[in-house]
Amino acid sequence: MSTGLIPRISRDPRHGQVLAVGALVLAGTIWFGVEIPWWRPLTALIAANLTQALGARLAGIRYDWRSPTITALSLTLLLRTGGWELVALAATVAIGSKFVLRIDRRHFWNPAALAIVVVTAAFPGAWVSTGQWGVSGWIAVFAAGAGLAVTAKAGRAAVPFAYLAAWAALAFARAWWLGDPVAVPLHQLGSGALLVFAFFMISDPMTQPWHAGARAAWVMTAAALGFGLQHAWIVTSGPLWGLALTAPLVPVLDRLLPAPRKLWVAPAHSAPKGVPA
Repeated sequence: MSTGLIPRISRDPRHGQVLAVGALVLAGTIWFGVEIPWWRPLTALIAANLTQALGARLAGIRYDWRSPTITALSLTLLLRTGGWELVALAATVAIGSKFVLRIDRRHFWNPAALAIVVVTAAFPGAWVSTGQWGVSGWIAVFAAGAGLAVTAKAGRAAVPFAYLAAWAALAFARAWWLGDPVAVPLHQLGSGALLVFAFFMISDPMTQPWHAGARAAWVMTAAALGFGLQHAWIVTSGPLWGLALTAPLVPVLDRLLPAPRKLWVAPAHSAPKGVPA
């Protein structure tokens, strides 16, 4: 078959990301005992794709299922609610933010992280279950391995490793300051939720600064703020808050240190300008 379908599929890293995040949802449910009822991912997928379709129609652009599907599955990994309504709201906020919160023809807030922060802050019936993923080495290996494949394909493999390195440095420094044994920071770094965040949220290339130096500074800032919030102010979802609060720095850094923009795929035909990715 000479249609070129397989090369086009393999060239877009979002296809691999859909498979990786979807596999992580299934693995968490089937093998690792993570509480993910069937209605949660289904609700997130429906709400995210409906919002994407509506936004695309209003913006006059082509509907694309890949990004809303990735966002919906990412929400499923960390967000917990007692009912489907808040899941639907989170998915709607996540995708809607891509069309509304834009500067210089791009969205700069990570959709899933922003939605989780907004919904958990506004509604007591929504929370982040960081401990539900546990500290199983198998979860860590799975999350890291799948995330590595995705981020390396997307050309941003250094981002999750830089984030985890900064978090590890802060964790060991805090343990040394408090006189805690090395086992304490090692236990914290084995969190499956932390790895899920690093490899599937902050690694999103479309919500990072384009310049490599600016990207490094932004990652370190997000890690420091998230760590401080989690350990000094006892915010259980510190990484998510750190990412959400440092997102406004992205357009500022893009202006200070301009660099070529990232595209998911180098298309044969030009795409409309300002298309939310």
